Amino acid sequence: MQEIWIDYLNAIDAKALALSNDEILDAVTKALDAQGRGETVIEPRVHLVPESSDKGHFNVLRGYVKPLDYAGVKVAGDFVDNYKQGLPSEMAVLNLFDPRTGVPKAIIDATAITDMRTGAVTAIGARHLARKDSKILGHIGARGTSYWNVRLLDHLFDFDEIRVHSRRPESRDAFAARLEKDLGKKIIVTDNWEDCLKGADIMIEASRLPEPTPLFKTAWVKKGAFVVPYGTMSALEFDLTDIMDKVVVDDWGQCGPGRPFGALRRHVDEGKVTAETLHAEIGQIVCGAKPGRENDDETILFWHRGLSTTDVALGAAMVDKARRMNIGQRLRFA
Repeated sequence: MQEIWIDYLNAIDAKALALSNDEILDAVTKALDAQGRGETVIEPRVHLVPESSDKGHFNVLRGYVKPLDYAGVKVAGDFVDNYKQGLPSEMAVLNLFDPRTGVPKAIIDATAITDMRTGAVTAIGARHLARKDSKILGHIGARGTSYWNVRLLDHLFDFDEIRVHSRRPESRDAFAARLEKDLGKKIIVTDNWEDCLKGADIMIEASRLPEPTPLFKTAWVKKGAFVVPYGTMSALEFDLTDIMDKVVVDDWGQCGPGRPFGALRRHVDEGKVTAETLHAEIGQIVCGAKPGRENDDETILFWHRGLSTTDVALGAAMVDKARRMNIGQRLRFA
């Protein structure tokens, strides 16, 4: 058999690549555009729960992006108490393959990829679905994806006011300090959900609840707001979708009824949000097949569960840049 070599990028390599905001957004936009054009395969994620879901679980995501000529599988651990051991709650490995032969092409530490692509999908959703003049951001949660939510959203909107909240004071204070350092602007730290979210133009919920709890109140959402809930366990009041003019998801195949977890899980399983009432998948909007926001009065909700194709796209961008910069290692496979 011919020699087969794999590109290997560890966490140190991923950091050294220092992908810019626009490099991240461009890579993820390509994946969403391809999805909207029907040039991807997205297998609904599956889960491995070693003990109980309140402690943590593994997500297994599988996807193919035809224009990039890559298939990929990512395994991501999501364990709530990792902070007690000085570890991030989410750690992941991405494997890229040749889609025609199955030959392994790359192994990448995907912890940063998971954080960056999640923030990019949030920001790209806002680019198409939030009011262009949005100036107040309210963000619940301080996990790894939260940083990239705020950073990439601020890159697009340059907010006048950013409010953050998370359950642990030390977590939210450290989160705000990091954002202030990197964004160069004041971050408002709140000690409750209402002060963080009420009246914000863009409302992001990335909480880590042990069980569904309606902490996100419908009454806090002003007309014309853009709402992005994506906690594993729902934090929403059940009537929240009643005030929405449009509900958008990343992929109905993994949001549809009968699947575990997610911010709108009860809404879907009880028929409040269906394939018929859904406005669009975000890829359809990015590629121009369906409209995004059509006027400033629309109140819009975007639920994303995480797309394997965005992992593949960002991994491909990292491999390409690593080759140009001579970063990483080449591992002999065969």
